[in-house]
Amino acid sequence: MISTDIVEQLKMEETPLYYYDLSLLRETIACAKQAADRWGYHIHYAIKANNNPRILQEISQQGLGADCVSGLEIEHAIDQGFTAKNIVFAGVGKTDKEIRIALAQQILAFNVESLDELKVIGSLAEEMKTQARIALRINPNIDAQTHHYITTGLDENKFGIMMHELEDCLTWIRTHATVLTLVGLHFHVGSQITDWNVFKRLCLKVNEWNEWFVDRGITVPILNVGGGVGVNYTDPTSDPIVDFEAFFAIFNQFLTPKKGQEIHFELGRSLVATCGSLISRVLYIKNGVKKNFAILDAGMTELLRPALYQAYHKIECLTVRESQEQQSIYYDVVGPICESSDCFGKNVALPELTRGDLIAIRSAGAYGEVMSSRYNLRQPLNYYFKE
Repeated sequence: MISTDIVEQLKMEETPLYYYDLSLLRETIACAKQAADRWGYHIHYAIKANNNPRILQEISQQGLGADCVSGLEIEHAIDQGFTAKNIVFAGVGKTDKEIRIALAQQILAFNVESLDELKVIGSLAEEMKTQARIALRINPNIDAQTHHYITTGLDENKFGIMMHELEDCLTWIRTHATVLTLVGLHFHVGSQITDWNVFKRLCLKVNEWNEWFVDRGITVPILNVGGGVGVNYTDPTSDPIVDFEAFFAIFNQFLTPKKGQEIHFELGRSLVATCGSLISRVLYIKNGVKKNFAILDAGMTELLRPALYQAYHKIECLTVRESQEQQSIYYDVVGPICESSDCFGKNVALPELTRGDLIAIRSAGAYGEVMSSRYNLRQPLNYYFKE
């Protein structure tokens, strides 16, 4: 919950703005790192969740690695304090320019997603007279039990090397050993996973694939099991930090790495989601026959998730009234963008709103700011950082 004194300061700021609680961010990172360190696990922060420089500086200072999905993310991560030797580079469509950037920085590993990509990386490494470290991304065919737009681990998804290509990939790596080094296997099944049995099933699949490689005389140094841990969007105040101890304990119990193998994770949402809120003001109230609309100065241009995924975010009124006893009114909380999909929530119970009321859309620290746009020629975002 945003404290009363902070709310008074926010009233003086121009909205919409992204509010970040850096003390909560630090506490979350500390909890994750402490839990991972218990088992000797390694965490790479998924830059795509939030690439705000201040956020990245806080995370890099804690010694986490980075999970990048573009060449600019790699350069941005290094600029904000991450070391290249702790960066992994994922994505099904890496361009030649991006691959060259990663090769020049000598990153920890490319998470390779196709035989064609492997060949391109090899040829560019040969051209640059350098070596590329490779982790083969394998699609484990596991249903993440989450929104189908953020499920990545099924056979029908575009991600990962196809099974029939694996032998060819190994052959290509062996015949190009001067420029390609196999350092790991990579898996990622999806995002916002709240059914933790999914991770148990992932462990069992990783064990099978690890044995498949061992049977062929290959023991890779790294098993990268991705991320995807879900957060509590419904009640972020009472449950702001994921139970990382329980999460990592699943992998300690069910994953059976070979001697010397490191276990790596790519966590994004679970580290940054709850530290961020989108702060907005009520512009107008439209009370209709069937609907009451609260029209905000923030829209899908500032937070796309509800329009894109029908994602839920808790919406709160920060304006304190002398009497908070009044009966709740149900509003469709909408933005000013010229799209009917520009809606943050339908039938949201709030105190009776008036023009100028300050609204917080919670748990917007992940996939909020990074997915914002200038559609409708919207003004650039503002920020407020609470130490």
